[in-house]
This record gives sequence, C-alpha cells and structure tokens, in this order.
Amino acid sequence: MESSKNHLFCFGMGYCAKALARLLPADSWTVSGSSRSVVAAPPTIALHVFDGSQPMAEAAQLLAGVSHLLITAGPGAEGDPTLAWHRRDIEQCKALKWVGYLSTTGVYGNTDGALVTEDAALNPSSARSQNRVEAETAWLQLLESAEVPVHIFRLPGIYGPGRSALDQVQAGRIRRIDKPGHKFSRIHVDDIAQTLAASMARPDPGRIYNVCDDEAASPADVMAHACTLLQVPVPAAVPYAQASQDMSPMALSFWQDNRRVDNGRIKAELGVRLRYPSYREGLAAIHQEMES
Repeated sequence: MESSKNHLFCFGMGYCAKALARLLPADSWTVSGSSRSVVAAPPTIALHVFDGSQPMAEAAQLLAGVSHLLITAGPGAEGDPTLAWHRRDIEQCKALKWVGYLSTTGVYGNTDGALVTEDAALNPSSARSQNRVEAETAWLQLLESAEVPVHIFRLPGIYGPGRSALDQVQAGRIRRIDKPGHKFSRIHVDDIAQTLAASMARPDPGRIYNVCDDEAASPADVMAHACTLLQVPVPAAVPYAQASQDMSPMALSFWQDNRRVDNGRIKAELGVRLRYPSYREGLAAIHQEMES
C-alpha cells in the first residue's frame, strides 16, 4: 500500500541523489525532491523548484510524511540555503527517521598526505570548505535542538558515468599534472548511493562518515589509466609548477590540500563493501558501459 512506503525527499536532486533514487526499490519507496529547474525531471520523481533564493512553494505540505531527507545542495558564504529557508519545516517533520547531509573531505584541509579519520581536527584551507564546516555544525545543531536525526557524509572527488577521466579523454581534455607525493581520494557515485542506503537501514543520528574508496591516487595516474583503457596515447606529465601558471582559482584550490582519507567506519559500522575499491575498477566498469 502507498501509505506503507518510505518517502525520500532530496534537497538537490543531482548526480548523487539520482544514484540513490535508482537504488531504492520502487515498490517500497517514494522519491521526490527539489531542483533549480524541473526541465530534466526523471519521470518517476516529483520535482519542485528551489534555487536557494526564496523558499520552496508549499514546503510544509511537501515535507509532511517524509521519512528520509537528503541534502546535497551546498552552502554559500551566506550559509546553508536549505536551513535558511526550511529549518522550521524540517523541525516539524515528525515522521523523519533519517537525515543525510553531503559534505566534503575538504573540511580536513591539508595534512601533507597524512591519513584522516572522522575524528581528525577540522582545518579548512578555503572559504568554500569553511562554509561546509559551518553547514555541518548547523545541521548537527538540529539534532541537539529538535532531535532531527542528522548524519554527515564527507565526500572527496566524485566520479561515475558521464563524469570521469574517460569522459575527459573522449572530450579531448587530456592533461596529466605531476606533483610528486600529491594524491587525492575519490569515490564512485554508486558507492556513495550504497553507503547512504546502508545508513538509512541502520540510522545512528549524529554519526559522521568518510565516504571514499581504498586508494588515494594522483590525477596523473588516473588519467594515464583512462588513456590506456581507451587506447589513446598517454601524454607526458606536465610539472605542477608549470601547469599552475594558467589554472583558475578554483583549480588551484583543488591542488592546495594533500591528504588521504580513511574509510574504515563505513565498512565496520555500516557493512559497506565497495563495488569500486579503486579508480581502476571504477573506470573499468564505466568503460564497459561505454562499449556496450
């Protein structure tokens, strides 16, 4: 019966939220959410316009009966838009069993390659990451003030079909940058989805999870592997000192932090077994999909 279904509402029905929606059985879940526009709305998902500049229309009615809430929309300098407009609506959702907030491993800042767990100190090195720290704090305060069952998920670089080094190679954007000792953690979008689903099945309000694969790697190695899979010549690596001369401020900020991220908690507490423990398995699956 419809009334027995769980109802997931996603503030920000983007790449990660759609992956989670695909994973949830349609016979036991209703999925709805918000988007800056509804032009590309999936046929099975009811979308409602919310761009952060004003409240979502009829939010109280739309959120009534929602059992699970996912927030993927990021904060700005002025704070978290979902909380800014809909804190009270969320506090009044008495049916909520689980709330997930997607944050970033950028909150840890630079560790010069040292491994960070969820208990590491937060030391953001950019305004963008500082905004995330403040948003995390604001969401966790809802647990204290209104018993909203908030969970925090810290994500590194996200990749998957349509958003991978393979797609960059096919688009002709092949650039390998060499910065010795500098590695990045990453995560396939399907492993984000399965981690969120595992948390939804085993709620632990207030818990924070790093969601990443097992092997931090340099972008140069990832790009070389993508070229090999596509049988494209692997270009010579460009030294970072040279490549950084024409980087945008956003790109430069991407390179200023060097850290490895520990994912033991999602395995030990949520029973997650990564489908793609490294970029090699992830890119192989995407390549196979491209070939089919």
